This record gives sequence, structure tokens and C-alpha cells, in this order.
Amino acid sequence: MSSLEDNFKELLSRIDRGREVGHASFEPIYYLIFHPKEILEVKRKIQSNQPTWKVKLEKEGWEVFFFSIATHVKQFWQDDPRRQLWLLADDDEPQDPQDVNAALANALENGALIQAELDKLLSSVEGKTKSIVLVTDLEALHPYLRIGGIESQLQGKFTVPTVFLYPGTREGKTSLRFLGFYPPDGNYRSVHVGG
Repeated sequence: MSSLEDNFKELLSRIDRGREVGHASFEPIYYLIFHPKEILEVKRKIQSNQPTWKVKLEKEGWEVFFFSIATHVKQFWQDDPRRQLWLLADDDEPQDPQDVNAALANALENGALIQAELDKLLSSVEGKTKSIVLVTDLEALHPYLRIGGIESQLQGKFTVPTVFLYPGTREGKTSLRFLGFYPPDGNYRSVHVGG
């Protein structure tokens, strides 16, 4: 199994080479796949006082843009007018999160809210040369959504390299298992590195 650093170097190499003709789409979409037990290590490499991956990208001339799924999910839930109702429901039955989780999943509108925010960022960087988007904190989608559905709804919007930092495992050559325990999903139109 290769290390996170080796996989990050391979990712940069593939971004520099661009997409190959054999892929299902020519959009510059990449998944850096890492085992879920490495989530904290990945966060250290992008969000710490010394974000080594961001520094490496900037040294190679990239302008780095981050899109944190966790930040957007948290903001949606804090701003939603139904928030007090969810809190009351959780207080009533704190041992039964099924109903609360279902309500929260519905509030995310099957990913439409996150999709709209990511679309805004992708539109703002369109045409900027040497720009790269890192989509982080995908684990915040559990148990509500998976990123593949959001990615597919944005088809045609990825004009700069966009890297999804994906906690999961590979299943065969093209399928991914989100967080290592969801069923395998082969509906990704991206280059996969690691895993």
C-alpha cells in the first residue's frame, strides 16, 4: 500500500499530464482516495499551521481554492428555520437518531444545496489558469449523501482541476466504497489515485 505522500505526488503528476482520452469524460476531476483511518492525517496536510500539500501546490504555481463539505453542511443546518424543531426532536428521543437524520438529509435536498455552493466556487475560478479546487471533509456527508451524486449533477462545470479528498477504499479498478463500508459505487467520472 502506498503512502499518502506517494499518492499525492502521483496525483500532481496526473494533473500535470491532464486527462487521458480513455476516461469517460475530459473534465479535470480527480479523487485522492485514502483509508478512513487517515482522515486526521489528511486534515493535517491541508489545514494545519503547516499545510504541506497546499504549500507544495503553491510552490508549483497553483492558486489553491478549498471547498469544505463540513463547513457548508454546518452552515445549512444552522441557518435552516427548522433547526429548533430538530433540536426538540433530538431532545425527545436522543437514543433514536433515525428521524432526526432523515430530517437533516431532507434539509440538504439530496445534495442540491451543496451542489449549488460548489457550482458557485467552480464558476468563480473558471478561466483562471493554474487554479485548483480541493474538496475536503467528504465524511461530513455521512449518513446523508455521497459525493458521486453531487459530482454527476455538476457535469460540464469542472473547468479547473478539482480534487475530491475521498475517505474510502477501492473496489476493483473503478468502484469506490465511501468510508470503506458503503456499497461499492462505480458511478464516478474521475481519475482515481490511491486507495
